[in-house]
Amino acid sequence: MSSRANPPKKRLGQHFLTDPNTARIVAAGMTEEDVVLEIGPGRGFLTALLAQRARLVHAVELDPDVLATLHGAVGDLDNVVVYEADALRFDYGALAPAPNKFVANLPYNVASPLVLRLLEEVWDLDSLRFMVQLEVARRMAASRGTKDYAVYAVLVQLLAEVKIVHRVSPNVFDPPPRVYSAVVELGRRRGALEPEEYRGVKDLVLAAFASRRKRLVNNLPGDVRGNASRTLASLGLDPGARAEELSPEDFVALYRELSEGA
Repeated sequence: MSSRANPPKKRLGQHFLTDPNTARIVAAGMTEEDVVLEIGPGRGFLTALLAQRARLVHAVELDPDVLATLHGAVGDLDNVVVYEADALRFDYGALAPAPNKFVANLPYNVASPLVLRLLEEVWDLDSLRFMVQLEVARRMAASRGTKDYAVYAVLVQLLAEVKIVHRVSPNVFDPPPRVYSAVVELGRRRGALEPEEYRGVKDLVLAAFASRRKRLVNNLPGDVRGNASRTLASLGLDPGARAEELSPEDFVALYRELSEGA
C-alpha cells in the first residue's frame, strides 16, 4: 500500500521517519537478546530494522489507518507483535516477555508525558532511546540553574541518566517538522530510589516548583516548611534557594532529611 494512502495526521503528532541512516542511529545498541518496546511505529520503517536486530518487538500503534501499511512492512516477521492501542493508557505490565529496551520515533504530541510514564511505571526497561523534538530533549537534559530546568528535568533525571546523542534534521521525516529533533538515550538508574520513595520525592519537587519566583521553602506545605530552611542549611545548601538551584540529588537528600524529621 502506498504511504500516501495513510498520510501523516497532524492531530496525532505524526512525522514518519524516512531516512535509513537516522533509523540506524536510533536503533544503535540493539542485540539479539533484547525485547524491544516501540511506540508509534507508523508505517513500520524503524520497526523492520529493530526486528532484524532484536529478539522480539512489541509495537504499539494508535492510528487504525496506518495499520495496513504497518502490517505490510512487518507481517512476514515472526518476532513483531502489533498492538492497536493508546500508548498513554496501554497496560505495559501485560507484555510478555517484558521489554528491557524502548526504541521509538515518538509522536510529538505525547512524547513528554509518555517518556515519564515509562520511566515511572515500566521498571523492566533498562534503557530508552528515542527521537523527540530538540526542545523536549533539552528539557529532559537541562542542568540546574538553566531556564529549561524544571519539574520535568528533575523527575526524568531522578530515574535515568540523560544523554542527547544526535541532532536530527527535519528533512528525514514525512512531513518535515518545522523544528529540529534529537535522539535521546536514557539509562535507568538502578538502586537509587525505590518506587515509594520516588513518589515522595516527586511530591516534594512538584511543591518546590509551584512558583519559580518564590524561595523553595515558601512553596512547601506548612507541616514541613518550618524545618526546611534548617534542613537545607544542614545539607550545605542556601536556605533561601529557589527550586531551580537544587540538583535531583539535592531533592532526594532534602526529602530524606525532612521525612526523618517529620
